[in-house]
Amino acid sequence: MAVILRARLGRVSDAASPASGGPDSGRISPKDRFITVYGRKPVLEALSDPELEVDKVVLADNARGASEREIVATARGRGVPVQRESAHRVKVLAGNGRHDQGVLADVVAPRMAPLPVFLSDLGTRRPASVLVLDAVTNPSNVGMILRSATAAGLDGVLVPRRGVPAIDPLVIKASAGVAFGAPVLRSATAAEGIDAMHGAGFTVLGLDAGGDSLLDATLPPRVALVLGNETEGLSDDVTARLDGIVSLPMYGGVESLNVASAGAVAAYELLRRRG
Repeated sequence: MAVILRARLGRVSDAASPASGGPDSGRISPKDRFITVYGRKPVLEALSDPELEVDKVVLADNARGASEREIVATARGRGVPVQRESAHRVKVLAGNGRHDQGVLADVVAPRMAPLPVFLSDLGTRRPASVLVLDAVTNPSNVGMILRSATAAGLDGVLVPRRGVPAIDPLVIKASAGVAFGAPVLRSATAAEGIDAMHGAGFTVLGLDAGGDSLLDATLPPRVALVLGNETEGLSDDVTARLDGIVSLPMYGGVESLNVASAGAVAAYELLRRRG
């Protein structure tokens, strides 16, 4: 069964395409290269994991005690720079004023990339499968989706900078640590990312009730599936940009799945199609 395509409204792909010098072009932000962990235990765990490359540790200038000494010693043992900043500055950098405990670490995310960089590297002919998060707000759901998508070998998960939680210790915990190596793609918003993917030849489909079954739909070589908010589903701004809607068949009186569960099913269906 072919997916029924709908007209796209409000397309502004030229503003966000990799070739246009759009809002994501130019210098790569540290937020698109590192995952910042905060709190004494998460930072020490990151420093103690030989699989992770830690760019730097930032300690509040009033941090003292055994934990502080252990973090400094472990960082120095690995050759990781330790910077001292004001407690306020650490809170700003961590983005969490209640749980940073005066310390954070920037961990290199080797597969994280701005979306335009990913699309440029993809070229014009290679097939690709991507999930897009549209205002998914629960960190646990974000982490579980990253874990499922990575396990299924997808090419990317678009995690917008706005409308979706930052990849923080809550997301990392839910992903069981997989978030550090997940193929995370970044754009300012989901809508901007969809415009850029359209410019690169992707068909973008929303995963929602009322569409043809994803299990039967004919999918093109380059496809992105959009997962919506936990309670409100797909946003209006994103819906206007979709090429169509696909759904998961439901039986036994079940009306819907948790977004992380739906994302796992979708990820493995995309893997099955690649065969």
